[in-house]
Amino acid sequence: MKNGFTLIELMISVAIIGILAAIAYPSYTDYIAKSARSDGIAAVMRVANLQEQFYLDNRVYAEDMNDLGLGANPFITDQGFYSVDSTGTTSFTIVATALGVQATRDSDCASLQLTDTGAKTPDNPVECWK
Repeated sequence: MKNGFTLIELMISVAIIGILAAIAYPSYTDYIAKSARSDGIAAVMRVANLQEQFYLDNRVYAEDMNDLGLGANPFITDQGFYSVDSTGTTSFTIVATALGVQATRDSDCASLQLTDTGAKTPDNPVECWK
């Protein structure tokens, strides 16, 4: 009696691994995109906080990111997945735009916007802002 695998057994194993990989890879890329999106959300919230502090001190919102102490206009987030810009005087709008691979991975939420009234876009904040 010989021990070993037949070609059919080997092909069935390869097919099972292929099916599992086809299911797991899209879930993995969605997870990576969502975790990178948190970098953009954190940056937007940070700029909103700085805008509100600037408003308390000056009674107008900052027109330039330099006024908020962030340097570059727009500035790139710590992980480099988003560029963030803010404009305004009597109100503000903060826009985080996905860069590079994040823009292709997360095309539905490639641009995150927050206004001084708390309005968030895109229109599906349940998906993009969690």
